[in-house]
Amino acid sequence: MQIRYATDLTAEQYVRQQAWQEATLNQCPLHPQGGCRFGKNGTYARKFPDGAKIARWYCADGHMSFSLLPDCLASRLSGTLIEIEDVITEVENSHSQEVAADKIRIDIFLPGALRWIRRRIFLIKVALRMLIELLPDPLADCNPSILSFRSVLDVDYVLPELRILADPYLHILPPPVGFGPRPGAKKLRKTHFQHKTGTDPPS
Repeated sequence: MQIRYATDLTAEQYVRQQAWQEATLNQCPLHPQGGCRFGKNGTYARKFPDGAKIARWYCADGHMSFSLLPDCLASRLSGTLIEIEDVITEVENSHSQEVAADKIRIDIFLPGALRWIRRRIFLIKVALRMLIELLPDPLADCNPSILSFRSVLDVDYVLPELRILADPYLHILPPPVGFGPRPGAKKLRKTHFQHKTGTDPPS
C-alpha cells in the first residue's frame, strides 16, 4: 500500500538529500491501536529518477507492506508528476497526439510512443474528472484538462498541487496522482452474431 509522504522537495532534492531516510510512519495503518508486529522494512529503488529510494514498512500480522511516496514522484508510473504533466501539456498544445509523440518519444517508433502517451492521458483524464466531482468548491469551473486546472488553480504545475488537495481521496484516485487501482478500459460486449475466430464454416 502506498501512503503519501508530504514534502515540498523536488525529485532532485529528494535524491540528493536521501530524504527517504527521514521518512517516518509511527503507527500501523491497519492497526492504529497498536499491538501488531509492525516495523520498518528497508527501502526499494525506483528506476527513475536515478538513485531514488522509497522507505517501506511491514505489518507481519496484516501481511501487508506500506511505502511512503513523496509528493514529487508519480505512483505506479516511472518518473515524476511534473514530467507526466509536461507530457500531457505537450499533447494539449499540439495539433494531434501523433505530433506530440514525435516530439516526446523520439527513442521509439510511433505506435509505441502513442501507447505510452495514451496510457498517461487516460489515467490523468480519469483523475481530473473524479476530482471535479470530489472537490467542487475549488474545481467547479474546471474542465478535465491540465491547462484548465492550471488556469483555475493559478499554479505552474497542477499534478503536485492535486496530490496535496486530494489527500483525503488518494486511496480511491487512480495513479499517477492517487494510490487507488488503475481504472479498467471498458470491454466491448460480444453479440450473438459475432462468429468465432478461425476460418469461415462451409456454406
